[in-house]
Amino acid sequence: MKRGELTKKYFDDKKNGTIAVPEEAAERAADVIGVLDYVYDPNVGKPENARKNTVEITLDKSKLNSRAFQELWSRINRKSYYIVGFDEEELVKKAVKELNARLRVSKIYFKVETGEQAKNIESKEQLKSGEAFVRQDIMREEAAPFMTMRASSSVCYDLIGKIAAETGLTRKAVTKILIGLDKVIFDQFGDNPEEYIIRASNIINEQKATVIIEHITYDKLTAAFSTEIFTEPDLKKGSLGINAIETKRHLYDYVIYDSTNERDFASTLEAHSQEVEVYVKLPRGFYISTPVGKYNPDWAIAFYEGKVKHIYFVAETKGDMSSMELRKIEEAKAHCAREHFRAISGKNVVYDVVDSYDRLWELVQG
Repeated sequence: MKRGELTKKYFDDKKNGTIAVPEEAAERAADVIGVLDYVYDPNVGKPENARKNTVEITLDKSKLNSRAFQELWSRINRKSYYIVGFDEEELVKKAVKELNARLRVSKIYFKVETGEQAKNIESKEQLKSGEAFVRQDIMREEAAPFMTMRASSSVCYDLIGKIAAETGLTRKAVTKILIGLDKVIFDQFGDNPEEYIIRASNIINEQKATVIIEHITYDKLTAAFSTEIFTEPDLKKGSLGINAIETKRHLYDYVIYDSTNERDFASTLEAHSQEVEVYVKLPRGFYISTPVGKYNPDWAIAFYEGKVKHIYFVAETKGDMSSMELRKIEEAKAHCAREHFRAISGKNVVYDVVDSYDRLWELVQG
């Protein structure tokens, strides 16, 4: 061993069964070797399959520079800006109505357990495990409301500022919303400030998303995304059978997927080799600006010319499309994406949310 590392001689001797250990440790040679391996060999302790199946994804530059991908990329890489022309008063009214109808916050309780120590304690282990104590009673006590705590409390909440930060609204708009709430709804803040801020912000953001769909417009900019975003993928490593599959039509040699639905979708794209020319799971560096946050579509796909009506497609894959109830914020982002691609590419690129390749195929035929 040298400088805290196992040498090549160690591994050679181990392979040949000739590792020498001090005489006093001869009977425990196997244990000594096991400890050395565990401490100094980085591969020991890792699951065998994980080591064997780990892959490092590589960009296929021939696909990146191919006619099919370059034409696809030229149609989707432009950036855009949006304008939302809604009346703030409209949003305030919608938010107040929904908050009064739906905002419910749970109170904070403390669970108090009482018991006594057993008279006969046989071992230290009993103390550690809790077996030396006999539980007698459990009580649930309601915590004092936040607004009745002492002024010297170290916990402070800027209710207006927190909600403004979570929703992107001005402090003035948030103040109008809070003033408009029923007293019983507003007073819930004292029961559980953290939960109140989270739930109230979510409801306001949902109403904001609804208003956005009705009033947003996009225009394209001269700025565009560079292909450099593909040289630094989000995940450089994956595990086959865990979150990676090998590919032939993807921009990289593997697809790193986030869900079984993404895995199945990519597998189906690969299987339709007579229809799909090239595709890519878009990196996080590719995004659309929306009033409810940056939106990163899942896939960009180029079909063989002559096979479909719409050759270039950008898709978002969802596992459950059994109802039209995409969450309002997700629905707003999808709407913004449609408006964005319409602004930058007209009818040359189709964007939609799909749950399968069959649904995708229907859309590119239409």
